[in-house]
Amino acid sequence: MNAPHPPKVAGIDSTVPTPAHTVAPVPPASGAPPVPKAPTAPAPGTLLQDRLAGWVSDLTTLHELTERLARTDGLEPALQELLRAGAALVGARRGLVALEPADGLGPHATIGLGLGRADLGHMETVPRGALPYDAGTAAEIVHPDLFAEDGLDPRHREVAARLGYAASYALPLTTGTAARLGAVLWLYDEPAEPNERQRHLIGLYVRHSAEHLARLLEVERTRACMATIAEELLPSRLPRVAGVQLAARHRTGPRGGGDWYDALPLPEAALGLAVGSVTGSGPSAVAAMGRLRASLRAYAVMEGEDPVAVLSDLELLLRLTEPARSATALFAYCEPALRKVTLAGAGHSPPLLIGERRTEFAETSVSAPLGMLACWEAPSVEIQAEAGETVLLYTDGLLHRTGDPMDRAFARLHTAAASIPRTLRHDPGAIADHVLRTVLPDGLDSAESEEDVVLLAARFD
Repeated sequence: MNAPHPPKVAGIDSTVPTPAHTVAPVPPASGAPPVPKAPTAPAPGTLLQDRLAGWVSDLTTLHELTERLARTDGLEPALQELLRAGAALVGARRGLVALEPADGLGPHATIGLGLGRADLGHMETVPRGALPYDAGTAAEIVHPDLFAEDGLDPRHREVAARLGYAASYALPLTTGTAARLGAVLWLYDEPAEPNERQRHLIGLYVRHSAEHLARLLEVERTRACMATIAEELLPSRLPRVAGVQLAARHRTGPRGGGDWYDALPLPEAALGLAVGSVTGSGPSAVAAMGRLRASLRAYAVMEGEDPVAVLSDLELLLRLTEPARSATALFAYCEPALRKVTLAGAGHSPPLLIGERRTEFAETSVSAPLGMLACWEAPSVEIQAEAGETVLLYTDGLLHRTGDPMDRAFARLHTAAASIPRTLRHDPGAIADHVLRTVLPDGLDSAESEEDVVLLAARFD
């Protein structure tokens, strides 16, 4: 493979063959010497028709490929589709795309086609200026025969030999506003390069792909920003309180939702636990969630031993400051030394008590969400936990993401809690993870859903 190879053109030869004609020749006169046959000229318009047919075929191919790309709704699937379609257009088998937005705001990613993580790692060892692609340039980079090329970086030559490619073709990912997103590269096993027709087609396709990727990039950044804001408004770490172990799990929807949880130490070695959900999604819901959670913390410190009073004050605040919004909430006042929990809920699902000898929902009174009635009030409920038992608080998003009716969703949650292996019951984090995986299998816990999911587990020693 180290010997020089004569360069060739990748893909199928697009030369149009001369059509055969079947018109019978005129017989020569008797006694006359045979007349040599002149080459048959193509019929008028045949070449033009063939050229038009080729153009129509190219446009049809581009239309199909761009439609497939337009159906992708995430950055990674779009980048994979770009690599696959581009490889078919230029006649390559492998490739990679490097996403490196010029504004430096990210995200940064390198995705391969026919290349594993180790292969991509080898490519990254090539010096930046010697790579077969450049995310900072607006021109194509062609290496039709790497091993016959003078001045090739030794490390690049070594990596090419190790990965088994002899030629490469790279194009920049640039939008119409000249914003650079990165570069895409295709690799050939033998010396080759795209012909003029292939370069034209791949150029059109990559320009369209860059515009689509730019839109997906903005969506991805918005989602990441909303998720970061939501996470920052929630506790970065849970408190350590003697007699109880805590764990929380939070899954945010793509637009950012209003589900939240909280755990805060209270006077006299008590602990306050809360979960809730604000109606709506997006920035306004996230902001309202932050305000509501901060207010509940203040009320809990002042009157946490009376959960009904905490939620009553929160309901009054919501009606005065957020009149167009409602919320569900559950607040629990825990006394770890006594393993006693006093709780009140407003339109919220009942907690689940998980132990060796029982798995049951706590009996709570049915009440309206906050902001729905002129004056909210509901009686509190006391739970007496045993040593080793876990109280699981959760938001309705856990049930809604199942897609089942509520009675079946509750049954699924109960079954998931009852099936927790004994080896996991000492760890509240493992309990929460098991419930998530069982209630929301096959990636439903991380799927694109408008519903947020919150679980807060408290295991009593």
